[in-house]
Amino acid sequence: MRLSYVFVTMITLLFLGACRPDPPGPTNSSGNNPWLIPDNEVRDGGPGKDGIPSVDDPVFTMIESSSKLLDDNELVVGFKYGNITRAYPHTILDWHEIVNDKIDDLSFSVIYCPLTGSATIWNREYDGKTGSFGVSGLLYNTNIIPYDRKTDSNWSQMRLQCVNGERMGDHPETFNVVETTWQNWRKMYPSSEVMTTNTGFNRDYGRYPYGGYRTNTQLIFPVSNLDDRLHAKERALAVIVDGTARGYPISALGESELDDQITVIQEEVNGLPIVVAGSAGRNLGVAFQRQLADGTLLEFEAVNSGDNIVLRDQEGNEWDVFGYAINGVRQGQQLQRVESFIAYWFAWGTFYDDLSLYEE
Repeated sequence: MRLSYVFVTMITLLFLGACRPDPPGPTNSSGNNPWLIPDNEVRDGGPGKDGIPSVDDPVFTMIESSSKLLDDNELVVGFKYGNITRAYPHTILDWHEIVNDKIDDLSFSVIYCPLTGSATIWNREYDGKTGSFGVSGLLYNTNIIPYDRKTDSNWSQMRLQCVNGERMGDHPETFNVVETTWQNWRKMYPSSEVMTTNTGFNRDYGRYPYGGYRTNTQLIFPVSNLDDRLHAKERALAVIVDGTARGYPISALGESELDDQITVIQEEVNGLPIVVAGSAGRNLGVAFQRQLADGTLLEFEAVNSGDNIVLRDQEGNEWDVFGYAINGVRQGQQLQRVESFIAYWFAWGTFYDDLSLYEE
């Protein structure tokens, strides 16, 4: 399979970088445009600002009419707001990295980095006005640096912080993300909407643009720290509490990659009681706080109904993958968020030096 133009550009940049010393970062941290991160570790990814175009007017269709849109094992990023659920295929995000979207009164951005395998969803409202995010073309620890078009500030996705510009030091408001296979998403949310390839751009969405990157151990750009306890591209959910991260390999959430049963882990991260629920076979992992706003500490067990309900507590309430109580006396309530999302293992290791690893 022929590599994409973007991938070839990146490889060319690496070759040229090997022939001469690394150039300085885009600014000097002691100058008039400081960075919160080492500016010599901010790298030009190649395509330039908006060279990878965000999708600012996404088009959706209903799952019932799109079951053949993707192969069953392709991944999607799922989001739920009110009664609306939407799926954003990796096959589109690989090419665009950012989708600026809106559901009812909520304006948000789906931000995905194919080089670190990380998907987050951020609120794009600021000072009472709606902004949007674009692809800056810069990388930090080979992770996307989105910029917000309202202030031209640069943000580190996996650091979850604005690292340069007017909003430097700010943290984005994030929302629960569910990543799983297309097959599993269809089972969980058969009435969901799914983003289509009608993006306004001409891309070969049936082709992955980075060759064997998803499964090999190679990195295109250097990182500040390598954690070799797992394969570099092992997908892992990490829970982040006050800057402390703990990783849960998706492969550890079941007996094997063919095991679609839900595994539940209950423990504390940095003193916070949390629950992790997931399945290796469904390529799924989510996490929530176990303590409710009223102080009740819940104890969970797995639910394997095959739909979107994954947890049952000691009160008999059943909770879905977004942390909503679907049945029981707490129906309609939502479990409190804990910062968490899925990324490649190497990315967690380079952003969180004290990363702990859950082991069965």
